[in-house]
Parts: sequence; C-alpha cells; structure tokens
Amino acid sequence: MKDKKELNWEQGLVYLTIIWLVGVIIDRFWFAIDQSIPAWDQADYLNGVVNYWEILQKPDVLNGEWWRQFWLISPKIPPLTYLLTTPFFSLFGVSLDSGTLVMLLYSAILLISVYGLGVILFNVSVGLWASIICLIIPGFYYYRLEFLLDFPLAAIVTFSFWLLTIWHCTKRWSWLKAGLFGISFGLALFVKQTSLFFLFIPIFYLFISYLFRKKWLRLSQLIISLFISFIIIFPWVRTNWLLMLTSGKRATIDSAIIEGDPALNTLDAWTYYFKVLPYFLSWVLLLIPIVGFLMSWIYWNKRENILTLTSKYNWFWLGLFLLGGYLLSSVNINKDARYILPLLPVLSIILAVGFLSWRGRWSKIIRWGTVGIGFILMLLNLFPLGGNAITEIFSPKMQHQPYIGKPWYHEEVVQEIIKTSPYLQETLGVLPSTPQLNQHTFSFYGGKYQSQISGRQVGVREKEIEQDARSLNYFITKNGDQGSIPDAQKLIVKRVEQGLEFKLQKQWKLPDQSDLFLYRKKYPNVTVLPFTEATEQVKLEEIITPSIVQANQPIPVTYKWSGSWEQLQNGVVLLTWKKDGSSSSWIHDHGIGMGRLRQDALKVDDYKNGYEVIERTAMLADGEIEAGNYTLEAVYLNRKTQENYSIAVPPITIKIDPLAPIIPAPELDLVTQLRILSSGLSQGIKGLDPVFKQTARINQYDANQDYLVQADTAFAQRLRNNDQGNRLQWSYALALSNVLQQDVKGAIAAINQVIEIAPNNPYNYAYLAFVYLYDWNPHEAEKPLQTALKLDPNIPELNTLSGVTALMQGNLIKAWTNLRELL
Repeated sequence: MKDKKELNWEQGLVYLTIIWLVGVIIDRFWFAIDQSIPAWDQADYLNGVVNYWEILQKPDVLNGEWWRQFWLISPKIPPLTYLLTTPFFSLFGVSLDSGTLVMLLYSAILLISVYGLGVILFNVSVGLWASIICLIIPGFYYYRLEFLLDFPLAAIVTFSFWLLTIWHCTKRWSWLKAGLFGISFGLALFVKQTSLFFLFIPIFYLFISYLFRKKWLRLSQLIISLFISFIIIFPWVRTNWLLMLTSGKRATIDSAIIEGDPALNTLDAWTYYFKVLPYFLSWVLLLIPIVGFLMSWIYWNKRENILTLTSKYNWFWLGLFLLGGYLLSSVNINKDARYILPLLPVLSIILAVGFLSWRGRWSKIIRWGTVGIGFILMLLNLFPLGGNAITEIFSPKMQHQPYIGKPWYHEEVVQEIIKTSPYLQETLGVLPSTPQLNQHTFSFYGGKYQSQISGRQVGVREKEIEQDARSLNYFITKNGDQGSIPDAQKLIVKRVEQGLEFKLQKQWKLPDQSDLFLYRKKYPNVTVLPFTEATEQVKLEEIITPSIVQANQPIPVTYKWSGSWEQLQNGVVLLTWKKDGSSSSWIHDHGIGMGRLRQDALKVDDYKNGYEVIERTAMLADGEIEAGNYTLEAVYLNRKTQENYSIAVPPITIKIDPLAPIIPAPELDLVTQLRILSSGLSQGIKGLDPVFKQTARINQYDANQDYLVQADTAFAQRLRNNDQGNRLQWSYALALSNVLQQDVKGAIAAINQVIEIAPNNPYNYAYLAFVYLYDWNPHEAEKPLQTALKLDPNIPELNTLSGVTALMQGNLIKAWTNLRELL
C-alpha cells in the first residue's frame, strides 16, 4: 500500500533541486579556497579542453577537413567532456576553477538519474534518499572536485541505465524511449569507452531475453537504439580507431605492469574493488542500511515494508547491473579505485532501501542522524576543520582538503618565457615529474596564452639525451624531490645545468622549500628581432656555414631572413645546394623559423613593420654526394596562398671534401630528420619500427607537429615541379607526413607517387592497402594487396592485411584462413 504521506514525483523534484544546490554551494566554496595545481591526469584533460576551446574559436562546420582536425584533437579519449567544458572557458577564462564548473552539470544529471531510478523501481522516497546519499558519500564528493572523467562517467552511465530501465519497464512511447536510450548510451561512450563495462551485461541480457521470448518489436527497438549510439560515436571512432587500438595496450597492460596491479589469475584482481568500496561509501553509510535490511528480514518481514512490496525483478535488475559492472571492471587488468564510480549510484539506491527498512519510532532519528553524521564527515574530509581522528575511523582515506599554501609559479614561468621569446611558439622541456610540476601542468598554464608554451617530458632515454638537449631552447629543473622520473633524467639535468649551452634565466623558491630553475639556451635555435620596414618579399640577408665539410655529416648553418610578418610566418623555403655542372645536390627545405612564428604574435599596428628571423640549425648533405663546390638556390613558397618566387642568395660556396674535419653541429631540423627517416619505409616492417620510434621522439619537440605541414608543403611542391633530386625519398617523406597527420587522401596520393617511382617494391602496395583499410575501404585495399602478393607472397604482413580485408568485407572463411596463424 502507498503511504498517504508519500510525495509525488513532481514534489520530489523540488527537494532534489535543494540537494543539488547544497552540493553546488559546498563544491564552489571548496574551489574558492583551493589554490592547488592540477596533477598529471587532471592537467592533461584540461589541456584537451584548451585544444577544443581554441579550435571552436573559428568553427568551419561545412568544411570536412575542419571536422577531421576536430576529431583528431583527442585521438585516445572521447571528447564529450572537453566539449561541454569549453563554454565555461569562454565565459570565465581558462582556469581550473572555470573548467570544474562542468561538474555541476554532471552532478545534476547524476541526481536526476538516481532519483528517476529510485522512483521507477521503488518510490519517490527511495529516489530522494538515494540522491542524498550520492551527495554525501566520499567516493562522489572526492571526485566531484577533480577534473577527471570518472565522475562524469558515473553520471552519464546512470542516466543511460535509467533510460534503459524506463524503456524496459514501460510500454507507452516505447520507440521514443528506445531512441532516447540510444542517444544517452552514445553520449556515455562519448565520455569514456569503459561505459560499455557497466551497460553491456544489462543490454546483453535484454537482447537474449527478447530473442528467446520472441518479442520482435522490443528486440527491434533495442537494435535500433544501439545503432543510434553507434552513429553518435562513429565519426570520432572512424577517425581515431587505429590509435585507439594501439594506445589501448599502453593504457591497460603496460600501465598495469608499471603500477604493479594484480594479475587476473590472482584473488586480489577480483577482490580489488570490493576492498575499496567501504572507503567510497564510508562505514557509517554502509553499516546502518545493512542493519536496516537485517532488521527488516528478521523482525518486520510480516509487516508491509519496502522489501516486501518491491518486485523481486527490480532487485534482479539492479544486481545484474552491479555484478556485470564489477566483473567487467575487474577483468580490466589496469586497476584504479575510481574506475568503479559508476557502480555507486545503484548502490546508493540499495542503501536508501536499507535506510527506509528501519521501522519504529526511532527510525527517523536513525536515518537523519546517519545522514547528519555523513554530512559532518564530508565537511571534515573537505575542509581544514580538524577531526582527522574521526574521519580515519568512519571515513578513512578520503580526505581531500583544499591547498591554501604558497604558489607554485607556473604562470610566472610561462610569462618569463613569453617575455623573452614573444614572437615564438616554445616547447618547454620539463625534467621533474611531480604532481605539481610536470609537462601537463605547464602546458595547461601555457594554454591561457593561446598555447604559446607547451610542456614536454624529455630526457627519459639515455640515448636521446643529446638530441633532447639540442632540440629545445628552455628547460625546467628543480632540486629536492624529482618525482617519478627515469634514471636518464639525472643525466639530462646535469647536461642542462652544467653544460655551456644554457644559462639560468630565473629561479623561484617553491612551497616545499626546493628551488625551481628556468634555463634558456644562450644561442636559441630560432630568434626573432624587429627589422627595418617590411619588404614585399622575403630576403635572405646572410648565411653562416663552414666552407669545407664532409658529406653525410650534420653541417652547422645559420640563416638570417627578413620580411613582413605574414610572409615570414607562412613561409616555407625550398633550399637546394647544387654542384656546378652536375646533378649532385642536397636539399634543406623547412618553414621559416622552423614553423614556430606565432600567427597572433603582433598587434594590428605592428604588421607594417619588418622582422628578422635567425635560424641556428644543421643540414645534411646525404646520399651519394660528389666531392666539389656547391652553391645555394632558394625558393620561397607561401603555405597558404601557394605564392612562390626565387630568393636572391648572398655569395656562398660549400666544398664537400671527404678529408674535411667533422664539425660540431646543432640538431638537424625536424623536416630534415623526417626526410631521412622516411627512407626506411622501403624496408617494410624492418624499417617501420625505427621510423615510428624516432617520429615519436621528434613529435615531442614540436607541440603542434607543424613540421609535418612544412614537409607536406615542401615535398609536394618539389614533386609537382619535377625537381631533380631524390624523388623517391621525397615521395616517402610526403607519404609519411600525411600518414602522421592521418590525412587519408594525401597519404593515398603520396603512396601512389611512390608506387609510380618504385613499382617493384611490394611494401609500397602494402602501405596503400593499409591506408585504405584505415579509411574503412576494404574493397579498394584488395587491388594493391593482390599486386603485392604477386611480387612477394612470402611477406607475412601481407597475409595479415588480406585477412583483415576479408574480415571487413564479411568473408569469414578467407579471414580465418589468413589470420589463424596469429590467433
């Protein structure tokens, strides 16, 4: 029987709003006090918001290329939370506080969903009590204050489960409800792929149930709802599916090994989350409902109570969700306590039933007294009010108080670099790796200034230390605790702090009493200075390079360019060193300023002025270079307008002499490194491994990967012009730059150019087939695969590609034939 005093669901919404507002007040007060720095993951996610915020400043929704770039911004993590956060950056500025405002939206979604589940499965009272529990359980108030994806995931998974329950339990407007569930499930996947862990078992159960009971209408609705979910997530998946698969191993298996997570064949792997649940729920909010259940079963079972009036199927439905989510989360070898947050809302409903199972005149006192204690524990855990001994007993390991100490000087570091290099995009080498001082935090604070400064962790491999040190102009070091760093870090710190190339720019005293040091290269790789009035065309004012050098050794060279900012900033120079009367030559194509000149560096009035760009770099006279004298020919190419013209070159000659001494040189520019590496593509798998290892390294130095655009622009122009030189190498470099940019059309065109030049190399056809498969076009992939197999049927990778091609076309027999050796 329904209690006469039972609230209806509309009245319950009023109380639900009050519950949400209480949470808003507590959370925002906490952030008003807090002065902390976002740690590794939090800062990394905030950087994702910054990237989407920047691209949304100039949306071009009718341009397919804009959408490709849009989805590529977050290749590993679905971007819904990033997108929902960008309006707060636009309204309140780029900051941790404004970014966390999105959690208020997710809190509302969570409370509405929990309330709705409680109402449809039990009654309004259960829904409201479950909402109160969600407000005060430690697992939620702890992670509501962190910019992570776990609390948003809990909210959207609960919302999807609620809509799935509504559709499953009611028949009216069933098509609409199925569609709404499909949208919500798609959005859940768009927050984090692990939403599937929690919703898969309930969905699978319904699918099997409807199939065996021959409920074809319901089965059709479920299938269509899943198709709607697929449509929502498909554009992002289609663009990033390959990186999703390759990064999945690093995110699960590799991370689990590094963190020492228990193996699946141990009991700890299956009890890991069970052990952390009491901390997430607190002993008070866990034990009182359990006692309520026991009392109800033992003493009050004959009386009408919420247990006896509730359908057993409702308990089965909740248990299905909990058990399925727990087991599939446990199967994931990479364990972290926060990964099971989506289970807590359903657990809060069960706890609410336990609360309401109390009977007698003391029942209200017990319920409200327990909630009061939970609320007090929340305040003690969140604010510096004392009571640590109490929280350690009743709510252990969930203290999360605001930081109110001295600043960590991230903004001061960023501003110092901007003041010193106002015209340039700079990559800051971050050598410590602590929660407050790491590459992600410096990138986030650099994001406040149009991402002019990006942090990168370098010096992690001993064999790359010299390359790292030569490639960057700025480094951050500190004394004291260095955080989680590899052994090689000590060597690069010594290289920066004690080497002759760097000078100490500035230092700060940190809150932990250690010192933070900013080092700057004495002679930066790129320098920009005001010049005379801007000229219509770019000029090469001076070249400084040794007069006699060896071939196939880095050659130090300094270029001084002058011109208008627009011409310099968009300029790519095609530089060819030619031997008189011979076809022997080498090239040194690159963007002016290595592509690091900022588009938004100038005020409107400054564009009429001229500027000088000084590049201190190195080039490589590679290949079968003849001995003799070489002179330079230079062509300017505007990457935006495709305008091109010859540049007058100061008189200069370089003599190639095999007996010349080897001269110390800076690091090769990134376009040259890419070009040299790309030659390894001709060797197939054997050559691919070093190519991608080295491109992963040089990607660190250019935060925007603009060197790929420079390479694309330069080599495409040379091939169009039929310039003399190593056309096969240029074509490989063009193909590699397009592949790394995930530009399918450009990659296909470049690989076809490679095939035209080298038609007898089977690997070239394999690359073409792979790109077609990446683009979900298995039919087109078949043609180059057939050619490759004719040229060399013994390459194992060709069978793998053939199997994948057959699988994508639904030819399971052929797929099994080709892939069974891999299984």
